Amino acid sequence: MKVASFNINGIKARIDALTDWLREAEPDVVVLQEIKSIDENFPREHFEDMGYIVETHGQKSFNGVAILSKLPLEDVTRGLPDGEGMGRDGEDDIEARYIEATVIGARDSLRICGLYLPNGNPVDLNADGTPVAGSKYDFKLKWFARLHTRATELMALEQPFLLAGDFNLIPQAEDAKRPDAWRDDALFRPESRAAFRRLMNLGFTDALRVTTSAPETYTFWDYQAGAYNKNDGIRIDHFLLSPQAADCLTDCQIDKATRGKEKPSDHVPIWVDLDI
Repeated sequence: MKVASFNINGIKARIDALTDWLREAEPDVVVLQEIKSIDENFPREHFEDMGYIVETHGQKSFNGVAILSKLPLEDVTRGLPDGEGMGRDGEDDIEARYIEATVIGARDSLRICGLYLPNGNPVDLNADGTPVAGSKYDFKLKWFARLHTRATELMALEQPFLLAGDFNLIPQAEDAKRPDAWRDDALFRPESRAAFRRLMNLGFTDALRVTTSAPETYTFWDYQAGAYNKNDGIRIDHFLLSPQAADCLTDCQIDKATRGKEKPSDHVPIWVDLDI
C-alpha cells in the first residue's frame, strides 16, 4: 500500500500539478493539506474519475485537509478531538486541520490520520518565556498537546496507524539547510521540538529517517530568493508510524522533482510503502 502526503497549497491553483503527480506516482492513498476550499467546491468528480474515493474537511480560503483513496475507506472522522475552547483567544477550534479514516488493505486495515499542524508564527512570549495565551504560538502548542492525546488513544489499540502531513515542525538541525535562520521561528523553537519529541516518545517511527541517512533531505522550499535552486529547504512534512505500521514499512521517499515543475506547491509529496 503506497500512502502519500502532499501539501498542495490550494486545490484550485494546483489541480493540474496534483493530477500530473497522481498519474505519475500512482499512490493508493493520499492525504492532502491546505486544500483551501470548502467541501462543496472541492473538485470531487475530477478525482473520482481517476479512481479515487474522496473525503474532505474543508475551510474557505484557508487550511483544509482531504483523503483520496483507491482502497475502501471506513469510519471517516473530521477535526481533532477536544477542540472546545481550544481555538485562538479561547474560542472553539473550528479550523479544518485534521481528518482520520481506516483504509482497508489486502490483508489488514490501516488507520490514517492526516494533519496540518498550525504554523505558530509570530511567536508571542511573556516575560517568563511562556507563550502569550490566545496567541498563534500558544494555539500551536495546545494543538500539539491534543494530537498527543489522540495518538495515545490510538496507540492503546495496538493496531497499525500513522500520522501524516505537514507538521510545520523542523525536528533537528539537520532538517534545515540553514538551521540558525530558524532558531526563533515557531517551526524550530525548543518548545515546538519538545512537543514533537514527546509525540515520538509514544513509540512512533520517523519513516524517512529509518530509510535514509542522506543529507539535505527536505520537503519545503520557499518561493522567495531562489530557495529551491539553492536547495535552501526544510523538512516539515512527516510520516510517523505506530509500531505495528512500522513493522510493515518497506520504503519512504520524497518526490523532490515536483518542486521544479510548472506552478508547483512550495511543498513536495512524501510517501511510504507498507506491506499491509
